[in-house]
Amino acid sequence: MSNRIPEEFIEEVRNTSDIVDVIGEYVQLKKQGKNYFGLCPFHGEKTPSFSVTQDKQIFHCFGCGQGGNVFTFLMELEGFSFHEALRHLAQRSGLTIPDNVSGQQATYSQSDHDILAAHEWLTKLYHHLLMYSKDGREGFEYFKERGIKEETIDLFQLGYAPNMNEFTLEFLEKKGFHQQELIKAGLISRHEDGRVTDRFRGRVMIPIRNHLGKTIAFGGRAIGSQEPKYLNSPESELFQKGKMLFNFDLAKRDIRKHNQVVLFEGYMDVLSSYQANVRNVLATLGTSLTEHQAHLLKRYTDTVILCYDRDLAGLEGTYKAANLLREAGCQVKVAKMPDHMDPDDYIRAYGGEAFKTHVVDASETFTQFYMQYAKKDYNLNIQGDRIQYIEHMVDHLSKIESRVEREYHLKELSQNYHVSMDTLLEEIQVKREQTRKHKDKREKNRYTNRAASIQKEKKLLPAFHNAERHLIAHMLNDASIASKVQDEIGAAFNIDVHKVLVTHLYAYYEEGNPADAGLFIEHIQDKDIRQYVAEIAMMPVFNQMSSKEIQDYIMTIRSKTYEFEEIASLRQEQRIAEQQNDPVRAAQIAMQIIQLQKQH
Repeated sequence: MSNRIPEEFIEEVRNTSDIVDVIGEYVQLKKQGKNYFGLCPFHGEKTPSFSVTQDKQIFHCFGCGQGGNVFTFLMELEGFSFHEALRHLAQRSGLTIPDNVSGQQATYSQSDHDILAAHEWLTKLYHHLLMYSKDGREGFEYFKERGIKEETIDLFQLGYAPNMNEFTLEFLEKKGFHQQELIKAGLISRHEDGRVTDRFRGRVMIPIRNHLGKTIAFGGRAIGSQEPKYLNSPESELFQKGKMLFNFDLAKRDIRKHNQVVLFEGYMDVLSSYQANVRNVLATLGTSLTEHQAHLLKRYTDTVILCYDRDLAGLEGTYKAANLLREAGCQVKVAKMPDHMDPDDYIRAYGGEAFKTHVVDASETFTQFYMQYAKKDYNLNIQGDRIQYIEHMVDHLSKIESRVEREYHLKELSQNYHVSMDTLLEEIQVKREQTRKHKDKREKNRYTNRAASIQKEKKLLPAFHNAERHLIAHMLNDASIASKVQDEIGAAFNIDVHKVLVTHLYAYYEEGNPADAGLFIEHIQDKDIRQYVAEIAMMPVFNQMSSKEIQDYIMTIRSKTYEFEEIASLRQEQRIAEQQNDPVRAAQIAMQIIQLQKQH
């Protein structure tokens, strides 16, 4: 894709960047047969149609059609240029990057690039002040009192902003940054009287990084009597609180490893937990969980453990977050935090092992949580409210598919409220039957409305079309087959995209390249062709193709080509007959054309 980058370096990056590992940092992948499957990151879906093949080093989504190799995945998902994808993968693999690669222009706008640079400078400055300056000693003592160790301070690059009005402004202006840029970034504030002051003053600073590890905002925590206690950077194009989760860059590997994530409400909970070796932990950024964040979590894991405070606000937040996560397809558990303690308090009081064993691992199911949460709407000392509560819970339990889980909780209701199991089971059966009938009716209407489109989806491809696809799949897998096909029919395929694809493939092999679909994709500029290559390359290719099989495919393709040529010739004759005012001859030719089309 660039003559200025040594091919040897691109090859080294490709060989050290396994596509399953790279995509696995964005998508929860599960192995099925030879391939890995997960939820597509390019479009919303609840059933996995996104496939990654390790031996061919390519991906393809059977839902939306996106496909390519490890480089194009990052280019599509992150908006990277090829050079940025190459640089990112090289850094990930610990490779030394040539100057002509690291010097390539980024896809960030100049303004965003400057804002990122300003945040990087401040992250280093605030951290240095916390660790080594007299002014920062107060901040260092604060973290020490909260049980945060130096290695954690270093890992998260925690810092301190001096209680001075123009310290940050003067520092960044000396680095060449303009005042207006810094106001836009929320690093300094313009007041109504025209004064400009630092936004964060006299606070310990927590860098907020994106999933690539770049600081894009700060969270400032007051250590005196300042208000508000927590102050975040304002939202910008780079920092949108509803789309980000704190600590995502460090935690995503542990989330995949454990196939679950613990979700907190605060930064300090994450710092304490990560330090205590419970590292699959994230936090929202001072806002309620959003639908976007719920779907992001589902891409990485099946199970989310909500670990919020047990006060009324925390319980409401837990309930709302749980519903969003369940709608996104996650299994939800709720950590059993003691009243009047947050996770940070618990870890400092009892240690990390106790937190993992007695809080995280002892998490209750959503239904267990909900049976307690729902009681707030009823006065259970009143008989009428008790009956309404029981009916409400029966309705909730009727929606659970697991018979064991339903009966487990029904037994709890039966014992606590002295209602026979027979009565509760009968009520469950009635409600499930009503739900089934409603669902059947809805499915019937849905089928009626979509019958035409479903039929279209199930329509089989013509034999010649399948022959071309299968032949190309083998050509991608074996250069000698491509050479034989080139000698026999060249680019005389019947489907236009196939003509373009094989033309590229012949040129690729003539340059001495190996049979490698992932490498071939890099030689194609057109996005649609790249995706189509990935789709065909995903087709299973069994064993070596015999000469007879190749000839059979070629004959099928040729016969369709001859048919197209014969039909084109007949249509020309038909037009001449019509021009000569010979309707009988024109009709006879039309019948010939119809007969030819019916034969295939």
